Amino acid sequence: MKSKITSATLAAAITAALAFGATTAYAGDKDQMDTSNMEKCYGVALKGKNDCKAGPGTTCAGTSKIDYQGNAWTLVPAGTCVTTDSPTSPTGKGSLEEFKEKQV
Repeated sequence: MKSKITSATLAAAITAALAFGATTAYAGDKDQMDTSNMEKCYGVALKGKNDCKAGPGTTCAGTSKIDYQGNAWTLVPAGTCVTTDSPTSPTGKGSLEEFKEKQV
């Protein structure tokens, strides 16, 4: 029995391989990403999406327990933190320092 590979099947296989490679490359690049134009912004990460520091009892990245947690930060482009919305922040915007969340 002969197997016939169509151009559509071949194209789909190549696309899938490229997508997997790009995802793997991105994951490796994040650790070596140039952060010189970035700043830590507290209170803007969604639950489980922080870059690091999520308070006592947590390990690091991806450990924030709630959206906009005041002691969990994520990297943002420099100069944008204090203009990014954060409903739990006392100012309503992200903070360059951790804070105690207000009730929303």
